[in-house]
Amino acid sequence: MTNPRAHSAEQGTFVREGELLWVPAPAQIAASNITKFGAWLSRERGLAFGDYESLWQWSVTDIEGFWQALWEYFGVQSSAPYRCVLTQRTMPGAQWFPGARLNYAQHVLRHERAGTDALLYASETVPLTGLRWESFAGQVRILANQLRALGVVPGDRIAAYMPNVPQTMIAMVASTAIGAVWCCCSPDFGAQGAIDRLQQLSPKVIFVVDGYVYGGKFFDRAKEVRHLLENLTGLQHVVSVPNPMGQQTTLWNDGFTWDRLLDQADVPASEFQFEPVAFDHPLWVLFSSGTTGLPKAIVHGHGGIILEQLKLQHFHMDFHPGERTFFFTTSGWMMWNMLASMPMSGACPVLYDGNPAYPSADILWKIAQDSQASFFGASPSYVELMVKSGIVPADKYDLSNLRAVMPAGSPVSPECTAWFYRNVKKDLWVATGSGGTDCCTGFVGGVPTLPVYAGEIQARSLGVAVYAFDNRGQSVVNEVGEMVITEPLPSMPIYFANDEDGSRLRESYFEQFPGCWRHGDFFRINGRGGCFVHGRSDATLNRQGVRIGTAEIYRGLASLPEIDSALVVNLDLPGERFFMPLFVKLNPGYSLDVALERKIKEQLRCEYSPRHVPDRIIQAPLIPMTLTGKKMEVAVRKVLLGVAVDKAANRNAMAHPDSLDFFLEYARTQSDYKLEQPAAVAGSAREVPLEEPHGR
Repeated sequence: MTNPRAHSAEQGTFVREGELLWVPAPAQIAASNITKFGAWLSRERGLAFGDYESLWQWSVTDIEGFWQALWEYFGVQSSAPYRCVLTQRTMPGAQWFPGARLNYAQHVLRHERAGTDALLYASETVPLTGLRWESFAGQVRILANQLRALGVVPGDRIAAYMPNVPQTMIAMVASTAIGAVWCCCSPDFGAQGAIDRLQQLSPKVIFVVDGYVYGGKFFDRAKEVRHLLENLTGLQHVVSVPNPMGQQTTLWNDGFTWDRLLDQADVPASEFQFEPVAFDHPLWVLFSSGTTGLPKAIVHGHGGIILEQLKLQHFHMDFHPGERTFFFTTSGWMMWNMLASMPMSGACPVLYDGNPAYPSADILWKIAQDSQASFFGASPSYVELMVKSGIVPADKYDLSNLRAVMPAGSPVSPECTAWFYRNVKKDLWVATGSGGTDCCTGFVGGVPTLPVYAGEIQARSLGVAVYAFDNRGQSVVNEVGEMVITEPLPSMPIYFANDEDGSRLRESYFEQFPGCWRHGDFFRINGRGGCFVHGRSDATLNRQGVRIGTAEIYRGLASLPEIDSALVVNLDLPGERFFMPLFVKLNPGYSLDVALERKIKEQLRCEYSPRHVPDRIIQAPLIPMTLTGKKMEVAVRKVLLGVAVDKAANRNAMAHPDSLDFFLEYARTQSDYKLEQPAAVAGSAREVPLEEPHGR
């Protein structure tokens, strides 16, 4: 359970979970896209909904009616009519809008307006710059025709080893415009990590840079690119793109340079032909984190992403034409695909490539100011950086255009929600979201017509029938359960690459609750519909039948200046025993002594409960993390239980592959727990009285 009296260290006050922080003004409610949609439903469908909850209930009950309404409301362009909305209401196996012929890129470019910016971009080496629509769309059309001339046909795969720069977005839109399938790895991936992903797809064309800049340093990736190209079968063409230093030093395999490929006459919009494809024609491939085994190559379709992104951007982000929208992301994260899709709603995305804390920890706020962003997205860990650095954006930057922020990527605490109101601006919509790479959308998120409460995600997203299930498969309220989706979504994966019989897809989502999607997060819904994501369910701690989200442990440690990062696991041992060690990486100048151990335990006991206190605290040199920044709790737990490292984790998917070695050695030499002994573990939570947490 979450402590309702969470301490806000930077303010010296308590922030209660559920504390009311913001209420939208009547004018804001009236101007919102969701209010306009409600008026349209009343006028065109004779449907009236008194509040958001009743609208959501309709959207997940009459799912055919809801998605058909979105198709018409957004004016989805299709060269052929669909025969029906949904062939069968089953998972897996749902087929949406059969017969329709459309194209994702066509919807990205349909708001093309000469003389206005299609996007803004900046990096550590390039100041904030605008790219006009005529240049952006013109390059997309030229590149698309050049790819056709190179023999690319619908269904071919086009890959990229590219950072978050305009060329990456241009290449993605051009590829999808001709029906090719896009996939991308950020150049901070090691060669083997990129090989593990892209080798599954056998791309015909790849776009590459031979280096990137991060934290003021240039990282030469020529060796990695060479190794990658040597291991891609079926590759016919390599396009070299200037690296962030403005240099194009390497021409690979007698390939092309970006400038040469784009050195063609403009293609008028009226003369360009988008490839009309089926609703479920493959659009792009996103990859799972690859904690164990090869990363799953998750394939999404054109139509599903079009509808989901239009819904998400209009109703849960409330984008309006011409607004600047800034999300900090890399090209290898699903948020990049969402960012690149934002022109579908008429918004202008802001791209940034670089270290979010260089040359100063507040660089992202400067970009938000200079770009006049109305919507800003970053991870809760970025807020932790602000707190530790003592940064108050309101004191330094003009954020008068900013109307909303979206913390996403990990659980958001009450303190994190409240921080924005105390340090950014009081009249601010904190539209916390949570979703997944698997569907490239948010399952729960912001609603501009609802109040914001501390630590809560405002509501379940329209069209997403998401519930918390107990172990019996029953929906529960005010209890932590498994996040489960009971009705199909158009943007669910159409398949995994190289999973011909669909067995890996079924195993990933549908085995525990047949016919329902199990996402793998622990989830809670309160009585008013507020939502809480408590971290991955396969890494969640279970002590004496009481579930504890690892996010609660990390949240409890966030205010301790001694701790840089931490990882906690729970080991289920023979004889109904368990052992919960906490591994901590300390900041320079600190060591794990008796006083610090006592401080950590008291913090967790007082803020949460005795069950949150670990059985042992161990100092570790590094915390194992994936390339996308996720703590590898499951892999560590497996190693500690004796699973071989190559079975427990894919080192090529790790930010620091050797970080598991410490845990392997700990498992070999430990005396804290014995797998073969049934005796109780000294100091385990089984010996702690079942009392309420202190301070309740």
